Amino acid sequence: MTQEEKYMRAAVREAKKAYALREVPIGCVIVQNDKIIARGYNRRNTEGNTLAHAELTAIRKASKKTGDWRLEDCTMYVTLEPCQMCAGAIVQSRMKKVVIASMNPKAGCAGSVLNLLQMAEFNHQVEIERGVLEEECSNMLSAFFRELREEKNRSKTAETAAKA
Repeated sequence: MTQEEKYMRAAVREAKKAYALREVPIGCVIVQNDKIIARGYNRRNTEGNTLAHAELTAIRKASKKTGDWRLEDCTMYVTLEPCQMCAGAIVQSRMKKVVIASMNPKAGCAGSVLNLLQMAEFNHQVEIERGVLEEECSNMLSAFFRELREEKNRSKTAETAAKA
C-alpha cells in the first residue's frame, strides 16, 4: 500500500462517518511530517451549516493544531474533489498538495468545472494528485445517492397509497 493509499483510507473512514449520519459521504485528512494532524467529514445537514464541509473542518483543526493558518508543509487527502468554497480555503491556507480520490464534474474546482487550486493569477498554487482509491470512493458516493433516490421513491409510493 502506498502512502497516498494509506492516508486516503483514513479519509474514507471519515467519509463513512458522514454516511452513517446520512450526510453526503465526503471525508478528509491533513498530513504533516508523515502524521495525520486533522480529520473532517461532511456535516452540513447535521449542523445546518453551509460551512460544515470536510475540508473546512480539517483545515480549522489543522490550523489549531499547528498554531498557524499557513499549512505550507501539509497535504490534504479528500474523497471528493473540493467545491469552490473549499478550493478557495485550500489556496488561502497555502496547502502544499491535495490528493483527490473522485472528481466532481458538476461542482469540482480542482480541475472539473474550474481549477482554483492552480490559477497562476493567485499568489499560491497547490500541487494536485488525482485518482487515489477513485473507484472505492466513487462507488460509495453512487451507493449513497442511489439509496437516497430509492428512499424518496418509497416515500412517494407510500404517500400515493395513503391518498388512495
